[in-house]
Amino acid sequence: MRIVRDRQLDGLRAVAVTMVLYAHFFAADGSYWGHIGVRLFFVLSGFLITRLLLEARDDLRFEPATALKSFYARRALRIFPPYFAVLSFVWLTNLESSNEVLAWHALYLSNFWYAVQNEWTPWILCHTWSLSIEEQFYLIWPLIVLIAPRRSIIGICVGVIACSLAYRFYWPLTGVPSLARDLLPPASMDALAAGALLAAYRLESAAWPRWTRLSWMPLLGASFILLWMRPVSSTPALEWLAWIALEALPLVPLAMLVGCCSKGMDGYVGRMAELPAFTALGRISYGVYLYHAIVLALVVKAQPWLPVNVSEQGAGRVLVAGAATLLIASISWLTFEKPLNELKRHFPYVRPGSRGSAAVPVDCGKVLPTSDYQ
Repeated sequence: MRIVRDRQLDGLRAVAVTMVLYAHFFAADGSYWGHIGVRLFFVLSGFLITRLLLEARDDLRFEPATALKSFYARRALRIFPPYFAVLSFVWLTNLESSNEVLAWHALYLSNFWYAVQNEWTPWILCHTWSLSIEEQFYLIWPLIVLIAPRRSIIGICVGVIACSLAYRFYWPLTGVPSLARDLLPPASMDALAAGALLAAYRLESAAWPRWTRLSWMPLLGASFILLWMRPVSSTPALEWLAWIALEALPLVPLAMLVGCCSKGMDGYVGRMAELPAFTALGRISYGVYLYHAIVLALVVKAQPWLPVNVSEQGAGRVLVAGAATLLIASISWLTFEKPLNELKRHFPYVRPGSRGSAAVPVDCGKVLPTSDYQ
């Protein structure tokens, strides 16, 4: 079974987390780029976990119980320690009076909390809604991939995407926009399932379907136009349609971008994605995403002692909060996350030494490195 680090996918992680930082640190108009960045993270996550689980399933040594236990053990080692370290820090400092709602976040129900309240309070933990979505996805999706008939995986992915799109068309009928439309699980299942569909399809065929090759550029162009026009005032009906379109139209271009990077793109774009700065940022992107709101809150509190304006969106906030976030995420990766990540070797997706083939994947005699993310 092949488990490798995809360097260009690290570059995509860097792009996604940069979009989030741009929206939270610099943009003053409620930039939608941060949401696009989160959607890219969802496509990446759906693709990677589905690819790894399907590769485990195709191995001669595959046992569902072993693969499932290893998946959850590896996820716990990667996600839980820094996440609960952040919650512990928030509990000790009680930033924004967050202690009253920490139980929701500890149970990965952040998205439900903010949906019920219909406001981003406390803001300091609002970014955890997407981490809750992923954990909720992890509860069910590995069971489907490992147990459902192999030939039905693609159909299930298409069905999940269709249900998610149907969910979006329901919300205009309610007449009132709310956070629930973006934060409840069906709102993000299309991006996660799009990544999963990509993984399932690419294991069967290396060629893109004709409709994706013909449609990705018009869809990308339409998405950019909608992003450019978003600040312009319009009627409620048009705003609803623009919201639905901005959720649905970028899916194919994002999935194709992930697919191309997973195979390795040539040319200028591929070389850009593999720049050391990009891959390094991608490697620590989970920490950057997890810590950035906490760092921003502390930096704003320190405004009286800082020579630049960090109380408002802008260059000063990017310079100070951005640098502090990168520094803390780097230290966290080197001293905390990476050592825990190395324990994943004790949880292979297939049982070593059983039923036939070699216990470790090799390529021309070299052992392939284990992914830091899966």
